Amino acid sequence: MAAFTSLFPSRRRQRPPHRDRRPVTGLAGRDFLLLLLATLGTFANYAPMLTVVPLWTARGAAGEGGAGAATAVTMATTVAVQLCMGWLTRRFTLRRLLGAGALLLGLPTFGYVLSSGLAWVLAVSAVRGVGFGVVAVTGSALVAELVPPEQRGRAVGWYGVAVGLPQVVLLPLGAWLAAEGHFGAVFAAAGALSVGAVPLVAAMSGRSAASPSPTASRTPQPSASGSYRPLLRPALLLAAASVALGGLTSFLPFVLARPDLAPTALLVLFVAMIVGRWAAGVWSDRRGPGRLVLPAAAVCAPAVAALALTAGHEATVPVALAMVALYGLADGALQNETLVLMFRRAGPHGSGAAGTAWNMAYDGGTGLGSAGVGLAAPWLGPGGAFGAVAVLIGLAVPGGARLRTGGRVRRARPVDASGDLPTRSDP
Repeated sequence: MAAFTSLFPSRRRQRPPHRDRRPVTGLAGRDFLLLLLATLGTFANYAPMLTVVPLWTARGAAGEGGAGAATAVTMATTVAVQLCMGWLTRRFTLRRLLGAGALLLGLPTFGYVLSSGLAWVLAVSAVRGVGFGVVAVTGSALVAELVPPEQRGRAVGWYGVAVGLPQVVLLPLGAWLAAEGHFGAVFAAAGALSVGAVPLVAAMSGRSAASPSPTASRTPQPSASGSYRPLLRPALLLAAASVALGGLTSFLPFVLARPDLAPTALLVLFVAMIVGRWAAGVWSDRRGPGRLVLPAAAVCAPAVAALALTAGHEATVPVALAMVALYGLADGALQNETLVLMFRRAGPHGSGAAGTAWNMAYDGGTGLGSAGVGLAAPWLGPGGAFGAVAVLIGLAVPGGARLRTGGRVRRARPVDASGDLPTRSDP
């Protein structure tokens, strides 16, 4: 019978062999896309609150000091929890921590509307700072977990776009809605966007680009070398450049001869930073990580110096705006390059350490710049304060010259679940 039926083969279309239906990792993978969407949600909460919460606090008769205290408390708890991230990532997966951080950032936001009293606002801001610290570290660390090394530069660049877009769009929108008295709507929308990131994180597979195991994103700490020492130089360079960013975001209206152009200048700054991060990511994957660290840092110092010299004169305001754009491009490239370089130096099991060091350098430098420029401005003037920041960046640049640049990483042939090499590699 079998011999007879073999003479008349079935017309039924042969089904292709069963394929592994697990989510695809890598730059085009589902998990990385979910990470970008979750990042948009959490930073859509963080960005507008930078201006809305101080306005809400001032409405409660706390004055400018109280408004500044709300931001200070948020950043203080952010840095404090980042110091504990090594302990946390040894006990929980990055995915679980990211979901918990999104909840801690989003749920307390609904509570702002209950009172504009200083004590209540500070308490809510402290909890949100914990959530943001967790989100910032785990989000950047997951980038290294979800993409192979040869795609890491572009992945960090796209992650930077997801971080920067809410700052470009929602920071001014939130300030405008708050000025119109719609505080409740802003708090509700910001809280919902961060909480909405939780199911996106839960939908991630938990696999990493290096291993098909669902527990692969449990990241040992510290870096592969056993210390944070390999990450110190790029972290210090990033911190020095971020000092200027903190000063610009807080005191740009006082530096420009035309304060009415400050919103435009801030828009130029954040857009330039996004472009710089994305372009540096493409360059990093093509030429190797770390090659733009020194040029980017070297551009930041003269750009800030030129801004300090030209911003106070109305005739040179266009030059000042151009310097803001130049600094934004260079600082965005530096942010991307230092993170990719830290991932490389930390080793395959040190992404959590690299994310922690990078975020502490960025947040610490930004906070120091905001406070330092404010303290120096009464003595040196705004232009002199930014001139001092330019000198600080210039002093840090030689450290970037000692950073070894990495060559291009060869694309490894992926291995399927059975351990066999596939017939062709993913595009």
